[in-house]
Amino acid sequence: MPAQHSKSRDARSFGQNSNGELSDTHSTWRAYGGAADGAQYSSLQQIDRSNVDKLKKVWSYQTGDDLPYAFNPLVVDDVMYVTARTNSIVALDATTGKEIWTHPTGAKTALMTNRGIDYWESADRSERRLLFAADNHLQAIDPRTGQTIVDFGKSGSTDLREGLGRDPKTLTLVQSTNPGRIFEDLLILGSATNEEYDSGPGDIRAYSVRTGKLVWSFHTIPHPGERGYETWPKDAWKTAGGANAWNGMAVDSNRGVVYVPTASPKYNFYGANRKGSNLYGNCLLAINARTGKLLWYYQMIHHDIWDYDNAGTPMLTTVQHDGALIDVVAQVSKVGFVWVFNRDTGKPLWPIEERAVPKSDMPGEETWPTQPFPSKPAPFARQRFTVDDLSPYLEPEEQDRLRTQILKARNRGLFEPPSTEDTVEMPGNNGGANFGGSAVDPKHGYLYVVSKDLPAMLKLSLADPPSKTDSPQLRPLSLYQANCGRCHLDNLQGAPPAIPSLVGLHRRLSDNQIRTLVADGKGLMPPFAKLTSEEIDLILSYLANPTGASADASANRIPVNAGSADLTAAHYKSGFGFMFANSGLSVIAPPWTTLTAYDLNSGEIRWKIPLGEVPELAARGINDTGSHFPKVNPVVTAGGLIFTGTRDRKVRALDSATGTVLWEATVDAALEGMPAVYEQAGRQYVVFCAAARASTQAKATPGHPASADRIPGAYVAFALE
Repeated sequence: MPAQHSKSRDARSFGQNSNGELSDTHSTWRAYGGAADGAQYSSLQQIDRSNVDKLKKVWSYQTGDDLPYAFNPLVVDDVMYVTARTNSIVALDATTGKEIWTHPTGAKTALMTNRGIDYWESADRSERRLLFAADNHLQAIDPRTGQTIVDFGKSGSTDLREGLGRDPKTLTLVQSTNPGRIFEDLLILGSATNEEYDSGPGDIRAYSVRTGKLVWSFHTIPHPGERGYETWPKDAWKTAGGANAWNGMAVDSNRGVVYVPTASPKYNFYGANRKGSNLYGNCLLAINARTGKLLWYYQMIHHDIWDYDNAGTPMLTTVQHDGALIDVVAQVSKVGFVWVFNRDTGKPLWPIEERAVPKSDMPGEETWPTQPFPSKPAPFARQRFTVDDLSPYLEPEEQDRLRTQILKARNRGLFEPPSTEDTVEMPGNNGGANFGGSAVDPKHGYLYVVSKDLPAMLKLSLADPPSKTDSPQLRPLSLYQANCGRCHLDNLQGAPPAIPSLVGLHRRLSDNQIRTLVADGKGLMPPFAKLTSEEIDLILSYLANPTGASADASANRIPVNAGSADLTAAHYKSGFGFMFANSGLSVIAPPWTTLTAYDLNSGEIRWKIPLGEVPELAARGINDTGSHFPKVNPVVTAGGLIFTGTRDRKVRALDSATGTVLWEATVDAALEGMPAVYEQAGRQYVVFCAAARASTQAKATPGHPASADRIPGAYVAFALE
């Protein structure tokens, strides 16, 4: 559809209804991120710069368990929908927080659509659905009663593992923690695949909201005859995985287009088995929302071996550019760039340069010779980490150790290929923008981005499965290293809160609970269905007594792939390598979290501030550090405000023009996810989900609970007095 530059900016921002009248789609909160475009914007302005300091807590609803939640509530009419009570869907009175009904998803639910759910209704409102996924099954319930809609799918659910060209039993992880997007009578879904070589494909799929049947699929790993097939080895679609859309999507309802950001192909850090540029991994896709036909694409990373996903929802807005109003889509990613494209054509607003990048010397690896660098806007994240950037809050011995390690490591910049030597990665595979970390003011063309600076140290090694010839003394350690060690590390400490510590796990959970966790998975940890009961018991024995096993099992293991002439069969792996200090904080100097405001009309940064704080440092008078390890999502309003929470257990309202904090309040638990902004009976509310872990450390300090401490989770509503 050609751009229609005669429209006003307001008409472009808010769309038109069937009668041609302006319809304000941002005055309610009926979808994840507020509306189908995922703008994280509210046009409500009862709460504004002049009165936000008068906000008071008006109700709270306890989650009733010890689970972390990062849920964005939905509000339809006078009812709010949340998750709580062991991953149940709960309906609340949006004015009082009083519970109306609860829909349990099952005590054994290991994976839940935990960042939001979808609401759909027919034109006459006689049919209504709440749609969500649990344990790889798409489900529908009646939002009026909480009862399962039994004629949806097969007895109320659709198995998302089916229809991907693989044996469904081999696919341990398919659903994303994000809810997808409603367009007309379709639910458009991305997926989350596991992080391993046996990952499933990341097809984008649309299902009927009425029947649960698959309507269309877009293959992100192309099949024969499809465009992009030549960017992979022959028949890669049968075995390769990833290139999935685990994060938010944006629907332009007027155009009938869904904008989809994709992640890296798998395996994350080594790609000898997937030579080529690997379309449509690391792309922004514009897809016809009715048919699944690709309209245009842009690939931000060619042949990704850094896990540099497009980890943010595409933002739709309208800007003044070269004397014309242009509808654009802006995409942020872990790399720290903002990419801005014409929504109709995919043409970049500003030039993008392909630059030569370092070549890998790993056996069989063929890195792409160039990567794209946008000329505008400027990056929002630091993209290099050297000894000059070390945190001043490190212990002296730790600083010396890190200096030595970094000076010896490979470190040529943003696209340094992983190797069998220490390799610095910055902004890091868990850095930059993440999980809905951007919001847009569609009336003015302003973009706001939350960013995390967290360097990683990668190091590849040949991944050998545990040998059945291991001695009885070494086999528990061997199994742990092969299945758990790369994430939870040899010392079991992991990298909380992203990767929890296993130290003392047997004191916190029973053996049966751990067996269930390993077999079924939880959160983004996939099920280890291939492990036998005997092997799980051996891992349990190691967790209970890790010091009783030898520290080196490698001498007793047989390297299965080491001598293989077919290097595409070699499975090199690295841990995620998050660089945390002994304190649990990042090793890079603060700020660790920033909020950056862009004017997309000019491509310039308006302002940039540290977002949040670390309580134990703030108690010592050390401020402006930014909070640590954020996965928070800002919401901007027409009242000139930005609402957001942080891991320091603070909720804040900032002036969207300057970044100045105008109001803050302390809640009982840390925050991830995004608030909801809505109106009931003429009163504007802001509700936060405060139910995340507050710390990255195993030991509690004043004002900073340990990562394993109980979470006093709650949904907390604020309004003017």
